[in-house]
Amino acid sequence: MTVRYDDLAVEWLGYATARVSAGGPVVYTDPGRYGVLDDYWARDGDVVLVTHDHHYDPAGIRSVADADATLVIYEGVEPDRIGRDVEPIAELEADYDVVRVDDEARVDVEADDGTVPVWTVAAHNEPDGPCANDDGTVPHPEGFGCGFLFSVGDRTVLWPGDGDALDGLAELDVGVLLANIGGGGIVSDRHAAADLAERMAPDLVVPIHYDAFDDLEADAEAFAADVAARSIPVALDERAVRQ
Repeated sequence: MTVRYDDLAVEWLGYATARVSAGGPVVYTDPGRYGVLDDYWARDGDVVLVTHDHHYDPAGIRSVADADATLVIYEGVEPDRIGRDVEPIAELEADYDVVRVDDEARVDVEADDGTVPVWTVAAHNEPDGPCANDDGTVPHPEGFGCGFLFSVGDRTVLWPGDGDALDGLAELDVGVLLANIGGGGIVSDRHAAADLAERMAPDLVVPIHYDAFDDLEADAEAFAADVAARSIPVALDERAVRQ
């Protein structure tokens, strides 16, 4: 199903891939991997956002990106170190406008039917946080990736990327939170995401990035009940949940 909120439409396609639009430009977050875009060839994305190596999937990008799309890719994404056979970014640059960003950037992406302001935010696991090993190592160290805040229509949407529910995120003015609830010692779990939602107080919460594989199993219905009990609107798009 597609979650609709006024003129905003959010469709979770699986893993970290969401399609967001408000009757104008179409934005995709972290398209691909784990079969979530098998047989999906919309190619209607005006803006495609890539947070870090784990979500870099050129085949997924090509399945969602319009011919005139702008790809906003975190500067730390390095295909040569990815343990998968992936297309170099230089080959994507031959077909699309590619913008590399750090975690403190703003980019105004011009599309045929409007402008999409995009801001980056920090995304990482704290070395003393819930995803840290005993020696302080983490799956997503600082500088490995970013999150994205972007505006479509009259709404700002936050995809916080992979990491902990960092305190600074709660200070952002967010209309729709794409909540990362997968947990698994990899990213924020549903409890931390619900706490973040309460502090942030967005207009709507849509959970994504769960149930793509065993380590990301999460009880989305329990998360939704928790968030709703805090008087925050929440909606599930469960079509994308792994069968």
